[in-house]
Amino acid sequence: MNREETRKKNRNNCPLNYALNIIGGKWRLPIIWALWKNNTLRYNELKRKVDGITNMMLSQSLKEMEDYGLVIRKQYMEIPPRVEYSLTEAGKALIPSLDSLAKWGKHMQNK
Repeated sequence: MNREETRKKNRNNCPLNYALNIIGGKWRLPIIWALWKNNTLRYNELKRKVDGITNMMLSQSLKEMEDYGLVIRKQYMEIPPRVEYSLTEAGKALIPSLDSLAKWGKHMQNK
């Protein structure tokens, strides 16, 4: 089953499960947070901001997030080539929820 078929199938599931499938995974939230804090990052800058991520995982995560409409990839036709990543409006709309979740997590840590 390809990515588009998976997306269509998942749309019929619970909205919360659908959302968690989009942002789930070890690297997506750190990528989203780094892009939010820095607005726009080049690939290597983003790799430095997300501690421990491999090139393969960063490339794969960015591609999937771009497919879901969370990340914009902008390529400049210059030498050397330059590619920048930033959050879409849908990606930015996640931030208040992630901030609330972080506050809840902090509260739970301090219990």
